[in-house]
Amino acid sequence: MQTYSKDRTAITAVKLYYQSGYSQSDVAKELGLSRPSVSRLLQYAKEKGYVRIEIFDPIEDQSQLSQKIAAQYHLKDVCIANVPIDNEQEIKKYIGKRGAQYLEDIVQDGDIIGVGWGTTMHSLCHALMPHPLRGAQIVQLEGGITLSSGETYANEILERFAKNYETIAQYLPLPVLFDSKIVKDMVYKDRHVKRVLELGHNANIALFSVGTVRDNALFFRLGYADTAEKDFLKDHAVGDICSRFFDKDGNISSTDLNDRTVGIALDSLRTKEHSILLAGGEAKIASIRAALKGGYANVLITDHLTAKRLLASETK
Repeated sequence: MQTYSKDRTAITAVKLYYQSGYSQSDVAKELGLSRPSVSRLLQYAKEKGYVRIEIFDPIEDQSQLSQKIAAQYHLKDVCIANVPIDNEQEIKKYIGKRGAQYLEDIVQDGDIIGVGWGTTMHSLCHALMPHPLRGAQIVQLEGGITLSSGETYANEILERFAKNYETIAQYLPLPVLFDSKIVKDMVYKDRHVKRVLELGHNANIALFSVGTVRDNALFFRLGYADTAEKDFLKDHAVGDICSRFFDKDGNISSTDLNDRTVGIALDSLRTKEHSILLAGGEAKIASIRAALKGGYANVLITDHLTAKRLLASETK
């Protein structure tokens, strides 16, 4: 089935199913298709953004919770997703969807959009809503190459952003951490690398999550830190943004590691028009709180369970 024909058929199927109240069997009969084919078309339409399902939860109004978080951490926007269960994967999925909705409301022609990597950002890129932009640029905020079998999702995230906004992506084809500052400084002199870094610095929208210092943290699983560095971070840091680690007050926890890290400097995030932190889950409370104390975000997108824990942790 050609793309255009498939799109038209998918749109017809979702209209019949969601608007006209047809069952999948009825849609199949109407369109002369098998029921499994209709099911696949409905899923295809969701993935393409042709249909959006919104659930209004009258039980819990999050506006007051958002206002309290915004006031506590001096944020201009707080968006809260209502998650059905306290599960890390579900939380990332719902935060990704809420983040995509927020981004849809603010993106404009000519924007420079900087993006980090990781599992939360991976959820976000899968929830993006098709929105062609003129003169927009997508730029990678940190190095994403790894020799590990683990996955940063860096390339997929960049590709999906670029495709979604019908523009090209500017990659940072480097590891996120070099063995020495001298080597990193030499690489930074490369014209292409310098241009991508400058583009990230000048981005008016930055999207990123926070990591933790748990044993299963993605940064550790990717093998970037050796045993001594891992032990140091577990003792002195609570989390990271774009692989730059900070303590409970949001201050850089290791000058040595920071000097060897490839990507946007945390200070640069403070100057963005939209510096958007997407994160949730009980394990990330300390790192979210520290990131907000450090002033690295002016927008927080999280879930209602995390939001309540953030407020509770401040009142203890």
